[in-house]
This record gives sequence, structure tokens and C-alpha cells, in this order.
Amino acid sequence: MEVILRQAVEKLGNPGDVVTVSNGYARNFLLPRGVAFEATEGNKKRIAQEKARLEAAESERRQTASEFAKVLEEVSITFAARVGEEGKLFGSVTAADIAQQLEAQGHKVERRQIDLHEPIKALGVYRVPIKLHADVKPEIKVWVIKQ
Repeated sequence: MEVILRQAVEKLGNPGDVVTVSNGYARNFLLPRGVAFEATEGNKKRIAQEKARLEAAESERRQTASEFAKVLEEVSITFAARVGEEGKLFGSVTAADIAQQLEAQGHKVERRQIDLHEPIKALGVYRVPIKLHADVKPEIKVWVIKQ
């Protein structure tokens, strides 16, 4: 099924692109969420008019994300945790913990934007990427030290 994207979708395309996806993906995910339109002639004409507006809005979002990324690159977060043998933590540092610390420092970042594949369970310094935009992914330093 051909669809016209309204938003950037990772590994699929950018706003205004006409892409071919499976019928189920289009009907169950892209169309109900308003991420894409069905690629009919009327929608192609409408999206051509809307594409310039979308590109300007996307550029604005990318610029805002880039500015916020410069601020986040300088951020360093420290967690003091109880440690057992061999430097392993009794708990773990999760994306929610990192989001809470960032909020305490005055940086509004949602938990799901933090790209932490698995919780941190050992002492050390970690670079954790944050997905602000499809093209902008700054990394913050997370220090896990002994309590």
C-alpha cells in the first residue's frame, strides 16, 4: 500500500515522501495515528501544498532540538548507589531515574526519549544518548559512584 508520510518515521522516510508499506502496517499503525495519508490523487495534491509548511515546521523542530542538544552535551549526572562485591549495584539506574535527575537540574526530557537499552548495574561512567529528534541525538554523561 502506498502512503504519504506526514511526519518523519525512522527507517521509512521524511514528511511528504510517498512510500510503500505493508497493508497491515498502514492500516493498524500509520493511518490511525495520523502519521500518514493514503496515497490517492487528491491526497497527493493536498500533500504537495502541505509539504512546504511541513518542511518549515520540521526545520524549526530540528533547530530547537539542536539548540537543546548543545545544552545537554554539557550535562553530567551523578548517582550514588550501594555496591556489592565486584562493583555491582544492589539496584540499577534506569531511564526513569535519569529523567528524574535531568528534571531536577531543569532539563525537561521524557523517559522514553532516553535511549538506555538496559538498566545500568555497575559502577562507572556511561554515555547515554537522548533522542530529541530523528537527526539529533546528544549524549549525556552518567556517573555511577559508590555510596
